[in-house]
Amino acid sequence: MKKSLAELRSIVMRAQDKWTETGLPRVAMVRAEACADQVYQPMLHLVLQGTKTLSIGADVSRYTEGTYFLVPVDVPATGQVHADTLDQPYLAVSLTLDPDVIATLLMDEGKAPRAAQNACFEGVYAPAEMMDAWLRMMRLMDRPNEVAILAPMIEREILLRALQGPLGNILRDVARPDGRMTQIRRVTQWIREHYAEPFRVEPLAQMSDMSVAAFYRHFKSVTAMTPIQYQKRLRLLRARWLLLFDTLDATSIAYAVGYESASQFNREYSRLFGLPPARDAARFRTPAPTQHV
Repeated sequence: MKKSLAELRSIVMRAQDKWTETGLPRVAMVRAEACADQVYQPMLHLVLQGTKTLSIGADVSRYTEGTYFLVPVDVPATGQVHADTLDQPYLAVSLTLDPDVIATLLMDEGKAPRAAQNACFEGVYAPAEMMDAWLRMMRLMDRPNEVAILAPMIEREILLRALQGPLGNILRDVARPDGRMTQIRRVTQWIREHYAEPFRVEPLAQMSDMSVAAFYRHFKSVTAMTPIQYQKRLRLLRARWLLLFDTLDATSIAYAVGYESASQFNREYSRLFGLPPARDAARFRTPAPTQHV
């Protein structure tokens, strides 16, 4: 397994300081992420080197080398990556989850034994079989003529190893058309598209085909946030992006992302990111040894 991990690292060192396309379907890689507070889309994320700390709602999780975690629905997250040393940056690969691919595996799964199940966003160590499959997948970057035939088979193998592990039930829910992940995913996608607009919870519960009480419970179990907290986090992440990459002032940004009060925006921004908007933006324009994600 150590040899597989070492070769994987050498391949992923080709990545840029951002999520980099690999030419392989649904597969991306990264080397020492730059500032990228973001909405994580459904994916399997494997850490190859360094450490990642991720804050989703009130939950803070730490992922070390050789561990993977699953994101079952779109979730806004903040965090940090830590390099081992200056010449050993944070390295990771990700596989975007395709419910149809997972569903085909479930049809063939039968009554295979299942491991005890862990919670959403919890990191678990990748078994040697999964690491080997990832290595064969990433080697295809240098064999483009083989991608169309081999990549889908290796993708299924990676997902099979995840289905057999402690996060398997999360993957199963992702693939079920009537499962709670699919129901919550409909709502998270709607909130992402309308994050600057006020909403009432009752129509969202109807959208997910749940009672209000059940919707609240399942939404928080999947995203680690209430719907209002989820919307607020989306607004603040978007505001931070605008502060860094747009010319609008903080007050204009507050209104642009849906706030009716600039003072409330400043308070909530400071609570999440530790500094008022203008000072936070200035911090990110100054190089720092630890990079925020």
